[in-house]
Amino acid sequence: MERDYPLEKVRNFGIIAHIDAGKTTTTERVLFYTGVSHKIGEVHEGETTTDWMEQERERGITITSAAVTCFWTPTYALTDKNKKHRFNIIDTPGHIDFTVEVKRSLRVLDGAVVVFDGVAGVEPQSETNWRYADEANVPRICFINKLDRTGASFEHSYATILDRLTKKAVRVQIPIGLEDKFEGVIDLLRMKAYYFEGEMGNKVIEKDIPEEYKAEAQKYHSELIERIVEHDDVLMNDYLEGKTPDFDTLKKTLRKAVIDNAIFPVFAGSALKNKGVQLVLDAVVDYLPSPMDIPPIPGINPDNDEPMVRHASDTEPFSALAFKVATDPFVGQIIFFRVYSGTLSAGSYIYNPRTRNKERIGRILRMHANDREEVKKVFAGEIAAAVGLKDTITSDTLCDEANPIELNRIVFPEPVISLRIEPKTKADQEKMGMALNRLAQEDPTFKVSTDQETGETIIAGMGELHLEIIVDRMKREFTVEANVGKPQVAYRETITGEADAEGKYIKQSGGRGNYGHVKITVKPMVPLTKEELEDLPKNTKRDGAFEFINTIKGGAIPQEYIAPCEKGFKEGLERGILAGFKLVNVSVNLWDGSFHEVDSNEMAFKIAASMAIQDACRHAKPVILEPMMKVEVVTPEKFMGDVTGNLSSKRGLIEGMEDRGMNKAIKAVVPLSEMFGYMTGLRSMTEGRASFTMEFLRYDIVPQNVAETIIAARK
Repeated sequence: MERDYPLEKVRNFGIIAHIDAGKTTTTERVLFYTGVSHKIGEVHEGETTTDWMEQERERGITITSAAVTCFWTPTYALTDKNKKHRFNIIDTPGHIDFTVEVKRSLRVLDGAVVVFDGVAGVEPQSETNWRYADEANVPRICFINKLDRTGASFEHSYATILDRLTKKAVRVQIPIGLEDKFEGVIDLLRMKAYYFEGEMGNKVIEKDIPEEYKAEAQKYHSELIERIVEHDDVLMNDYLEGKTPDFDTLKKTLRKAVIDNAIFPVFAGSALKNKGVQLVLDAVVDYLPSPMDIPPIPGINPDNDEPMVRHASDTEPFSALAFKVATDPFVGQIIFFRVYSGTLSAGSYIYNPRTRNKERIGRILRMHANDREEVKKVFAGEIAAAVGLKDTITSDTLCDEANPIELNRIVFPEPVISLRIEPKTKADQEKMGMALNRLAQEDPTFKVSTDQETGETIIAGMGELHLEIIVDRMKREFTVEANVGKPQVAYRETITGEADAEGKYIKQSGGRGNYGHVKITVKPMVPLTKEELEDLPKNTKRDGAFEFINTIKGGAIPQEYIAPCEKGFKEGLERGILAGFKLVNVSVNLWDGSFHEVDSNEMAFKIAASMAIQDACRHAKPVILEPMMKVEVVTPEKFMGDVTGNLSSKRGLIEGMEDRGMNKAIKAVVPLSEMFGYMTGLRSMTEGRASFTMEFLRYDIVPQNVAETIIAARK
């Protein structure tokens, strides 16, 4: 079986934005214009293709990222069949509780279309998503949407992109008219006007620029050319000598600058009114990278930790990254994966470096939201889903056993909110365990644990809505009825000082005994830059919020007992000193100990290590940490005093205010524990006219009086 589309004609991109900026509406237009759907589904009617879960349709929001494959021939090349491109698109959620979906999607995509609301411009979630895209080094196209809405302003939205996100953005289009007079767009590179006529705006009509827009278009055209030629010395010299490069040269140079993240082109339109979407799709073809344009994917050899890379080529050994696990009621567990190199056929075996096991791929599916098409083979640069993998989780590498590689794992944020949950009946009990397990496999930011003292089940996630959706899915998909407790804050503990400790576990019982003995030093873990992390000595291991340094000399503890010690340290940190919360950001140095030729074993060293770390942390000035949230409240100006006063009374720190259309946006940092039920209070304070968003920012030390209350409540 041969590849049906050459690699340079494949585009893997995502659509990302703040909630309500119009991502899913834009995706629906894309599916309509590319011929995947014959009717446009509307979010407000609950009929969209990519929002297929019941919870998504009821709430009108996206919860899980949906993958769609479609095909596009640029509007300027409709007669040329060789110009047809394959698009693999992922529509991601905008709500802060589901940012994990954005983070994992960006990791496997080569580019992104970032959608902005033409009235509000850059919003809090736009900033978070932009930061994730920066971390993943993903080239982006900006699309200012909703320019037909009352209060829309392309220039205001463009200014917020420059001000809050990047100075590298540049206009490639400007709108013709705004609000109810929004008619079309002007392409500043071609210097032509485009209108969208016919049923659902499917006819793109090119005309000359209207007279009243010519001066403005010429001004921005010159600015665009200057920004493009800056990225090519030869063009720059020619331009300074008065020679303007031709259209094709400018387009080629702009493509290179976009792929290098040196320019972010800005487009205009209204997805709901079917204006501008086709030209954004043309821009995806023209400016976003194919898998061949991105650097080789880095990884390590799982056998010796040596760095290695894989190139986007069908002839290289197979490597892929599993980025999402989903449960389908008809086919069971589906693993979404991105192929970076090589090819994979249905029925063949893959190797998982994390489990060191081989697994057989049953079927390979190409997904169209929740519809699927079975394929026999997938190639480098493609996104597909596999059925039949039992032991694969999110961010596992799938590779060729003869040529193993472990790609860099996706790092997910820790949950900040938890609640107790119990089954309503005995019949629900067994089903609940299975349902929670399945949901935790799908979502790496959702964690399930058991309270050791009470035996209660505790679920933890990124926010109240996140846990509400989990409980709702449990009820509908797994028919499990459950009683749910009040949301609790996921506090943590850490140490602020340094301390030494010794852990000795000696137990004699008739016959062979147990003997483990370790000496350690603990201190707070220092944050490191990317470069510093790469330069860490071989004897240092960092695992999220825990650092393990092994400086044992002269075999005081044999090598085979070092790993059990590390395991013991980690187990010892699970239960904190002050109030039993998990200990984080602890660096432990194992520097001495002793062993017994006969009585020493792995379990004895694990217990000794756990005892030692508990003792050391007790003497290293432990403190409680609480999650701090970045809060933004948008309110009419007359309620501003009430809102800021209320936030301050919640131990909030006001960081700034700015105009947001007719309203004021207040930015603050507030402890999560003070924000439960905030919406109700905010509504009554502002006659129901204010709204707020919040996202996790960092963990801070709890003030002494609050810490005492927390400790007393845990006793």
